[in-house]
Amino acid sequence: MIKDQGIRDKIRKIASGQVIFDEPMYLHTSMGVGGKTDILVSPGTVEELKSITAYLAECNIPFLPVGNCTNLIVRDGGYRGAIISLKSLEKIELEEVQGENVYICAEAGTFLSRLIDLSIRESLSGMEFCAGIPGSVGGGIKMNAGAYGRELKDIVKKVSLINSDGIVKEIPRDDLQFEYRNLDLPERSIVVSATFGLRKGSKEKIQEEVLEILRTRRKKHPLNYRTAGSVFKNPRSMPAGKIIEELGLKGFHVGDAEISKIHGNFIINLGKAKAGDILTLIDTVQKTVLKERRIPLEPEIKIIGED
Repeated sequence: MIKDQGIRDKIRKIASGQVIFDEPMYLHTSMGVGGKTDILVSPGTVEELKSITAYLAECNIPFLPVGNCTNLIVRDGGYRGAIISLKSLEKIELEEVQGENVYICAEAGTFLSRLIDLSIRESLSGMEFCAGIPGSVGGGIKMNAGAYGRELKDIVKKVSLINSDGIVKEIPRDDLQFEYRNLDLPERSIVVSATFGLRKGSKEKIQEEVLEILRTRRKKHPLNYRTAGSVFKNPRSMPAGKIIEELGLKGFHVGDAEISKIHGNFIINLGKAKAGDILTLIDTVQKTVLKERRIPLEPEIKIIGED
């Protein structure tokens, strides 16, 4: 726990946004689980973000940037350090138009759903596959979010980062090391914005594709419960959800954490699940799949904190 009043006062002075100490993370994660973080801070500008990370580094306080906390599990013992919420960094601007190509820059806290709404309104094609993905730009870029055979790496043109020295740098697409569900970044780097390349298209076709994807998600995903999205990365041989279903694990539960009966790659919170229940369920699935199929399943969600 960070009890030093000088540190607390300094962070409050730096950040114009929300600053909370000893905050339960179950109030913020999409899964509704998680112990207390020492600090939850939401900088109002990129300059504030730079100042906060510099001060935390000076005080030797670990920190983790987060977006919408949609693919995050915080263990029940909480997080020793600062969780930096980027939700206040949500500016969107039209950066450039080159013929049929349109470039949109969005800050890290911008919900992907806002970009979908913008693309429909402005008749811009390219982001339709993101429909229904609940995360933000920063988190989406870091995990190279995707669906239906496409990923954010396919439309990203450049990404702005704060590096470990507190300097904002623009990295062009060709210099970004995207992987399946990951962007490999230097330690302590933070995504502050990304520029996406879209194309002018038919508003009706774009809207219909988005609606069709949303209809498909409603049928296949357990949207009536709290989840963290897909739990495991898909191995090359077969989707993780199909493997889990074939092994008869759908509906298996630990406490109030249950493998969804609708989709095997989702764990749902039936109401009172703890992070420990979810992690036990993840471990059980991994061990079962490894034993029965000799396939190691790697979590797609980020797990932090202490037991």
